[in-house]
Amino acid sequence: MAKRPTAELNITRAQYRFATALTEILVYIVVLNLFVEYVHAVIIDSFTVSILTAVLLWLMVRATVRIEHRVARYFRQKKGVFYRVLRYVCVWAILFASKFVILEVVAFVFAGRAALGHFFEIVAIVLALIAAEALLRWIFRTLGADAPA
Repeated sequence: MAKRPTAELNITRAQYRFATALTEILVYIVVLNLFVEYVHAVIIDSFTVSILTAVLLWLMVRATVRIEHRVARYFRQKKGVFYRVLRYVCVWAILFASKFVILEVVAFVFAGRAALGHFFEIVAIVLALIAAEALLRWIFRTLGADAPA
């Protein structure tokens, strides 16, 4: 079988960010709706609300990661064991508290039309979202590994 010539594909940084965001939001929609179907504490009234909830979750997870990275970078610049310990404590506190913030923001924004359960359900949702994103990134990179340089 003859090898097809490969066409060069030029993607701008904005296009890449858009495609990544769209893909991640679609993954959030799927994961969130799987939780709605299989975890009785997670309740969303309609598919439209699940889409909006997925977008809100995506924005909030992105914001949490940015804050966590910024705090970690600040403490990483400092020397000493005290700052290293403080970095881990602060990052853990941010990640822990963010789950409560996410629950409250979703409850406030959707006023009873969406409930993500309690603390353990939101932790499970966020971990599932991160795992699904990582799996997609791995598949994407694996598919590109055979491409000519």
